[in-house]
Amino acid sequence: MGVVHIRKILLVIEDTLTESGKEVTPPLRKAAALAVIANPYAGRYIEDLSLLIEAGGELGELLGTRAVEALGANPVQSYGKAAIVGFAGELEHCAAILHPKLGKPFRAAVGGGEAIIPSSIKRGGPGTSIDVPLHFKDDVWRFANFDAIEVRVPDAPGPEEIVVAVAVTNLGRPHPRVGDRRVL
Repeated sequence: MGVVHIRKILLVIEDTLTESGKEVTPPLRKAAALAVIANPYAGRYIEDLSLLIEAGGELGELLGTRAVEALGANPVQSYGKAAIVGFAGELEHCAAILHPKLGKPFRAAVGGGEAIIPSSIKRGGPGTSIDVPLHFKDDVWRFANFDAIEVRVPDAPGPEEIVVAVAVTNLGRPHPRVGDRRVL
């Protein structure tokens, strides 16, 4: 990658075939693409976070494309993003990656997206898990798509690394019976 060094990329695919003994047809597929990157600002306060902002744009395209490819022929319904910064970094380093530039190329990879891309950030060490929140990509009020996928990298983030994740799904929750805003 151009702006920051990527140590590794992971792909997580989760298929739900049954829920409470009832078949899920078609199966719910959640796919998350993760990158472990070097944090160029680890261990020091820097006012200008432009390297991480630019990295966000590159990661939105790279990870978004990989996650969408993992859905196969299924169109994307839900999406989300998350990041974990190692102990020598700041939460603001995660925000710099996720917010200014990651969204546009991620939306392009998923074929649009009118709704905000939900996100979560945290600090942690190797093996720290994070829930990537998922919302319907075209309507923030489609509650049946409120969900998450838990991801982790066993050996990351190191103190001077950041784990960046994007996730997509082909459906909302299995057998949704809660969430039609007209019923509220």
